[in-house]
This record gives sequence, C-alpha cells and structure tokens, in this order.
Amino acid sequence: MNFSLLEKHILSYNPSADMSMVRRAYEFAKNAHSGQHRVSGELFIFHPLEVAIILADLELDIATIAAGLLHDVVEDTQYTVEDIEKNFGTEIALLVDGVTKLGKLEYRTKEEQQAENLRKMFLAMAKDIRIILIKLADRLHNMRTLKYLPEEKQKEKAIETIEIFAPLAHRLGISKIKWELEDLAFRFLEPEHYYELVDKVAKKRKEREEHINRMINLLREKLASSGISADIQGRPKHFYSIYKKMKEQNKTFEQIYDLTAVRVIVDNIRDCYAALGVVHTLWKPIPGRFKDYIAMPKPNMYQSLHTTVIDTLGDPLEIQIRTYEMHRTAEYGIAAHWRYKEGDKGDREFDKKLSWLREILDWQRELKDAREFMESLKIDLFTDEVYVFTPKGDVIDLPMGSCPIDFAYRIHTDVGNRCTGAKVNGKMVPLDYKLANGDIIEIITSAHSNGPSRDWLNIVKSTQAKNKIRQWFKKERREENIARGKDMLEKEARRQGYDIYQLLKYDFIPNLLKKMSFLNLEDLYAAIGYGGLTSNLAFQKILDEYRKNVKAEKTEIISDKTEARVKGRKKVDQGIKVDGMDNLLIKFSRCCNPVPGDKIVGYITRGRGVSIHRADCPNVINNIYDRERLIEVKWEGFQESSYPVEIEASAFDRPGVLSDIINVIGDMKTTIDAVNARASKNGVAVIDLVLEINDKQHLENIMQKIRRVHGIYDVRRVMNQ
Repeated sequence: MNFSLLEKHILSYNPSADMSMVRRAYEFAKNAHSGQHRVSGELFIFHPLEVAIILADLELDIATIAAGLLHDVVEDTQYTVEDIEKNFGTEIALLVDGVTKLGKLEYRTKEEQQAENLRKMFLAMAKDIRIILIKLADRLHNMRTLKYLPEEKQKEKAIETIEIFAPLAHRLGISKIKWELEDLAFRFLEPEHYYELVDKVAKKRKEREEHINRMINLLREKLASSGISADIQGRPKHFYSIYKKMKEQNKTFEQIYDLTAVRVIVDNIRDCYAALGVVHTLWKPIPGRFKDYIAMPKPNMYQSLHTTVIDTLGDPLEIQIRTYEMHRTAEYGIAAHWRYKEGDKGDREFDKKLSWLREILDWQRELKDAREFMESLKIDLFTDEVYVFTPKGDVIDLPMGSCPIDFAYRIHTDVGNRCTGAKVNGKMVPLDYKLANGDIIEIITSAHSNGPSRDWLNIVKSTQAKNKIRQWFKKERREENIARGKDMLEKEARRQGYDIYQLLKYDFIPNLLKKMSFLNLEDLYAAIGYGGLTSNLAFQKILDEYRKNVKAEKTEIISDKTEARVKGRKKVDQGIKVDGMDNLLIKFSRCCNPVPGDKIVGYITRGRGVSIHRADCPNVINNIYDRERLIEVKWEGFQESSYPVEIEASAFDRPGVLSDIINVIGDMKTTIDAVNARASKNGVAVIDLVLEINDKQHLENIMQKIRRVHGIYDVRRVMNQ
C-alpha cells in the first residue's frame, strides 16, 4: 500500500481535487512518525494512510482526508496543534485538535473515562461532524488490525465498538462502516460462534446462490417488460445480523432462511412503488412484513421499501427497493450529504438531518454526572425507535418503550406540562401506555393543570422528557424543592453519621458552592429537590472538603449516633487515671482517637477538662499545644468501654470488595459506626470506616483480618491533623 492508492481513490470521485495539500499532509505525517512502529511491527504511517483511504471511500473533502493523515501527529509526536495550523491552516488544525482531545483525558474510573470520552466526542461533533467521521475511520482500521493486541485489549476494544461506535455509525446512516465494525467486534467477542457461523453460511450460501440468481433473473425480466429500468443484486446478510436474529428470536441457524436479501435500485420514487407492485404480483407477500421507509424515513436518513415474500421454494425472501440516491445515502449516510463539499454552509436540510445531535447537546448540558450521561445516551441514541403519528399525520420518532408523555414533550414543552390524558387510535389510554409503531396519538391538555407529576420521571423513556419535567420543578416549585432538598441532605448526612448543619458552618462552604455552580445553599437544596443532583453526591463533596480543610482538634463534628454513644458509655472517664487529680472531665481527642493500649498524654484545656491524645499524635509532636499543659495519664478500668477509631483500607477496585470487608468486621462482632467508600484514580477503591474498638489488640486483629481480604493492599489507622 502506498500514497498512489489514496490518490487514485480521491481522483475517482473528485478529479479536480488539490492533491498537493494531501501529499504535503502525508509527507508531514510520515516525517513526524518516523521511527515509530505499530504493535504489528509495520511502520506507523500505514495507519493514518489507511484511515485516509477509508475517508476517501466515503468521498469526503480534501481537508478531512488531510486531517485523517495527521490525526495522530499531535497525540503521538512532538508536534502541536499550533504546528498543524501553521502548516495546514485553521480548518485542518481544528479537525486534528477535535480528534486528539478525545483521547487525552484523565479519569478516576474506566467507566467515567468512557462516558467523558463520549461527552467530548459529541461536543466535537457539534462543532464539525467531520471529526466523528475521522474517529470512525480510525476505529475501523484499528479493528481491522485488532489481532495484534493482547486478548484482554481485544475484548475491551470490541465491546466499546459494539456498544458505541457501531451504533453511532448506524445513527449517522453509514451502513458501510457499521456492518464491518459489528462483524469485526463479533469475531473477537465470540470467536467460536463467529467462525462456526462463517462456515455454515458459506455452505448454505452455495446451496441458495443458484436459486437466488433465478429469482433475480425472473424479477429483472418482469420489471423490464413493465418498462422499469433496474439494477438488481443479491446482498448477503452480515454475520452479526444473523447471529443477533438467532439470539433475539431464539432460532437455530437452520431456521434462518433469509441469508440473502435482493436489492432493487431504480431511477426515481415512482419506479420504486411500481417495482413493488411487480414484486407482489410475482410472489405472495407476508402480511405485516412491508415497511415504507420512503414515506417515513428513519432518523438516520435511510429510505427504502422493504417487503418479504414467499419465493418459489416456499422460503421467505427479503426485497429492498430504492433509488440510486437513496442507495448512496444508505451506504454513506451523513457523509453523502456533506455540505462542505458543495461549499454551502447554510444548508438548512443538513441541519435538520442532524436535529437528533442538537437534542443530545441540549440535554447533555443538564447532566453533570458522566455515568448518568452514559445511560441517557444509550437510551436516546442507541435503542430502537418507535414511529407514531400526530392527528395531522406527522411522523414522530421516539425511543422504544416511550409513553404518551414522551410524545407530549416532543410536540412542545407546554403540551407536556399541561398533559392530563391521552388517546391512542381514538381510545383513552393510561399515561404509562407503551406506544407501538403506527399509533396515532392525541394529547389531552388542561389550562388548569397543576403541571407534571414527579412520578412521570419513572414513566418517561426519553431524556428530553425527563429534562423538561425536571426543569418545570426547578422553576415552578422552588420553595418546595428547597425544603425537599434540605430534608434529603440532612437525612443523607445523618445516615453517614454527621450533623449537616455543623458542617455547613465552615468557611469552605462558599467556595465549594461556587465550584459546584451554585450561588447559595438554597440553590444547592433546590437542585437536590428537583433531581438535578443526588443528596449522596452533594454530601460527599461537602464531606471531602471538610476533611481537606478542617482540623478536627479545633472543632468537632459529632453525629447523633456518636453523641448518643458517648452519653451512653458507662463511666468513660474511669478509663483514664490522672496522677494526683480526681473528678476531672476526660475527653478523648477526635484527631487521633486513642484506644486502650496506645501510649497517651493528657492536655489540660480551658474549661473542658483533660483532652486525651496518643503520644504520637501529630498535634502533640508538632507542638501545637502549650507544652506546660501536657500531663502524664494512663489507662485504667477500661474493660467495659469501647472507643471510636477511624481506619482506611485501600484496594484494587472490584465488585464486592466493600461487602467482603464488612463481613470480616461482622464476624469479629465489631460495631461499624460509619462507612464511606469511593473510587480513586487507576481503579483503586478507598474505604473509610469508623469502628467501635475495645483496645489496641482488638484494633490490630481487625486490621490484620482486613489485610487478608482479596485485593486489599493497605490498611492504616487515620489521624486527622
């Protein structure tokens, strides 16, 4: 493979193309990647060259192909985006920058990495759809060479391809790339099933090929006698689509008859319907298997007539009928309508075709949590659609499983907010009714409606509807949301063993609110109240700031549980003996949580008795306290007492690690006062626990047991400075 092959591809569809720009990009990339090799051992430049050829196959413009050649330069060499701009101009630099940014982020978990990558990808798409076309070409060539990677990496890439990139190619209408991505991913995810299916299809296809050719010749003759000029071809079904059909319909391979579809391509729409008539006079159509995607195009712009008939052998035969323009759109999708090739940057039709992308960008701004974005994306973008009608006959597409409320909000926000009922095909239905293809929906509204119900959030399927409902509660029920959110945050704090109102007194709160994009506490409460932020996430952010900014010795946070525990402890002061002094108030310091067996010292406070610290407490060692106030103390009579101690366990993150730790502690008949678990960078889980400990030996035994839990690599006692 060499540059001349790329040149040949480009000139075949664009004879007047400026090849000097493409050649300069190739030479620049070749020099930049000089000395670099791929895992396969081949020179690195082969990858961007293959990506450029895939883009040329989609018949894209010169700037996109040049960016395809340069797409790895900024990420993998010493060159910067500024260097690209200086040598190739702003347009190409922006394309390269858009692709580069998708892979240059750091994340706490792999799930977050994937979610944020997607978020960045869609934001990049909004600026220029060509960015995602380069990314798809990049992924396609990487999948073609996936065999050179380790097995674990193969599966990881294949899963991401089948879950994200193949559905994205489908949503953009690029079936040429979608089918190949699916088959390649299938090959690495299910190698046994894949090769077994390849073998069976090869054998059965030979049996069916002669018969299909007879059907094609018969149809060609009939169409010609009717004056219809047509290109007819047999199209073998792709392996992954056969496998999916077998799984979804619980069929064996022998029960799949339509391994080959017949495609009829004609000159115009009138001939499409005329050809359909000829097909139905030749063979008997199967009821319910006719679909008119010409009158009702798919959201990805796909148009065709689909019908399934019973052929002369008595087997089902799928036939697709379309025009040449429709065929081009079916193969190339959004790339077939690329407006920059014509230089018309104000193409309203093009914008309309990308309306679904605008919707994604609208609601993604509302979703600050990456995982929530991921789930919403899978629902709105990658699930099957259901097509329904307005009473005037307009077609509305919604995610499969949608209800009349989804439909109402798709029509208009006010229609959704004032919805009180719905009719489907002329009959009243409940608002949680699942819409079916072809349903005619009429929404009943009332000017006196009190607005949406919170229960609707559990009924609607589309993210658009969910966001509109949340927005209504955000604006219309602010006072109610504030009260609700305040109560939810208080309960969450109490559940974790803290008093939220003491935490909210600290100086770090205003800065934290600003970082979270809230003007004041009421805005925070309101966001929790209307569902824009979970109480758990809000409290965790407050707690993290408290631990970073506040020294425990200066001010203590005592939860209801802790307070009750201290009050209920019998003669806790008898656990400590102070030489030469009686009837002193004894208080155990929260900065180091001493337990019997620890070496301890006492500190005489002003009006609060004696504060007991571990001898190795940082606050004691660092001379924070007046040395003259330190006194000798010792343990005495502590057998029936227990003391709160905080420990921190670090583990390689895996499902069940927290429950394993809790089970170990439970087996040792030890009370857990509080638990806080969080995922850190590089797949590490950090678990903080506050335990009721009898003495130092008891603590050491527990820590030793926790160290034996699978995946734990560190357990330490926490001291707050």
